[in-house]
Amino acid sequence: MNAQPPIINIFEKAARKAGKALTKDFIEIENLQIKSKELGDFVTNADLKSEKILLETLQYYYPEFSYKSEEFGDIKGNGEDLIVIDPIDGTTNFIHGIPFFGIVICKLYKDEIMDGVIYNPITNEFFWASKGKGAWCNNSRLRVSKREDISESLVGTGIPHAKRTYNEYLSEIDQITKNSSGLRRMGSAALDLAYVSAGKLDAFWERNLNLWDVCSGVLLVKEAGGKVTEPSGKEWGINSRDILASNNKIHNEIQEKLIVL
Repeated sequence: MNAQPPIINIFEKAARKAGKALTKDFIEIENLQIKSKELGDFVTNADLKSEKILLETLQYYYPEFSYKSEEFGDIKGNGEDLIVIDPIDGTTNFIHGIPFFGIVICKLYKDEIMDGVIYNPITNEFFWASKGKGAWCNNSRLRVSKREDISESLVGTGIPHAKRTYNEYLSEIDQITKNSSGLRRMGSAALDLAYVSAGKLDAFWERNLNLWDVCSGVLLVKEAGGKVTEPSGKEWGINSRDILASNNKIHNEIQEKLIVL
């Protein structure tokens, strides 16, 4: 049985409270889809409501911290503690009634990721990690997979769309697809990283991401024994926009496939 650090207990309290609101909204969205109504305003309100719940709960316990949130922006506090929030990672899934999205809360101290959670309220998967305390889902300790061959590995990614596309993405997909056991595009970078930490995915890469998409997932992968860099092999940092995470055993091979000649 794990013993959660106090800050993770607070994060869980905030995430589960926001998760209850999102679950209700998720059900309503499915109803709105059936009735063919406009979803845009409803989804925006769901995002804002979730973020408001998270901020109110977290600021009650940590009023002196700084905050960075997707919707409300930056809130300056005292000291070098920063909490990063994403109220719905996987908004497009949420809009379409697909139950693969998560609430993300992460704490940094002096730009180092110290604690993080990812919570899917629909599946009740509560992922958490604290530096030096391991990676967990609910009460189960997480470990990355042990696969050593990319041909036996399942790899996650995010396929860009609209203005987010870049020249090499089809070549990258081609290289990974024809050399791996399969490719998965599930629509939430946070949960994809959590699944790498749980050994469900063997690796994951994506480009043009924000810190709130990946911060908790990076810590989860590292605490579960995995490796995180940029796809180029460069060290990943909090200002990085591109990410490659894996079980460490196939990291270099995946990286080589992502280098388009």
